[in-house]
Amino acid sequence: MTTFRNKKITEALTGYLFVAPWLFIFFTFSVFSLGYALYLSFTKYNLLSPPQWWGLGSYQRVLTDELFWQKALPNTFKYVFIVVPLQTIISLILAFAMDQKLRARKLFRTIFYLPSVTSSVVISLIFVWLFAPQGVFNQIFGLTINWLDDVNTAFYVIMGMNIFTTSGTLMLIFLSGLQDIPTTLYEAAEIDGADKLQTFLYITVPMLRPILFFVITVSVIGTFQVFDQIFVMTSGGPLDSTTTITYLIYKWAFRDTTVKMGQASALSVILALIIIAVTFIQRRVIEGGGSTTE
Repeated sequence: MTTFRNKKITEALTGYLFVAPWLFIFFTFSVFSLGYALYLSFTKYNLLSPPQWWGLGSYQRVLTDELFWQKALPNTFKYVFIVVPLQTIISLILAFAMDQKLRARKLFRTIFYLPSVTSSVVISLIFVWLFAPQGVFNQIFGLTINWLDDVNTAFYVIMGMNIFTTSGTLMLIFLSGLQDIPTTLYEAAEIDGADKLQTFLYITVPMLRPILFFVITVSVIGTFQVFDQIFVMTSGGPLDSTTTITYLIYKWAFRDTTVKMGQASALSVILALIIIAVTFIQRRVIEGGGSTTE
């Protein structure tokens, strides 16, 4: 009995030893970081002196800041509401096309997926080169537009790049869902005389509802947190036209002459609450739509 107990203890310790590096990283860079950011959101902190308790002062500053209300918040929601539907629709169409019996479809899947595994910084630099005043895009179409320095075009170039780089990943997720749909459903629909559009609307889309919820959730979270593309391509853009909430957090924390780490932390908490609220509403909408269909 003692030998068996010692063996179980040894196995348990061995297991904990193997997961210890992951636990250290998780608690250090996730749990502790989140908790410390929440604490800093209630303080006044400039990195040079110890944090001073300020209560809700940082939140009050955020909610009365003109840059937050006039640029960062509307730009972020604009980005989400344009990019998420477009990349979802495009990736679903690509997945549906790649699920057909086409020649060299494995090659096409690889080509569509390649931008997703390339560094976002590298892709951003490529787009800066493509849309420069003397860049490839202007030379091909004979234009002289400074795309990334124009308040009317800079944000849309970043949106297009994000759609281009993420559609491949979402395509593979949709493709896995398509391949899990029983072929008997399509055969029954064909016998009943349903055309391809009806089959897609009444069989494919409902069967993909869990995948659709996952894709939209991941896309919403990712688009709300967009930062590196904006940082590399426009640094907030002309007249703050591409400033989003995440870029404003970075600006307050590291770019302003008077560091506002407490205010930046408060905005991080507000962003987290916005993402949670939008995800909850999105889930209710998708589930509600599913219940009415059923």
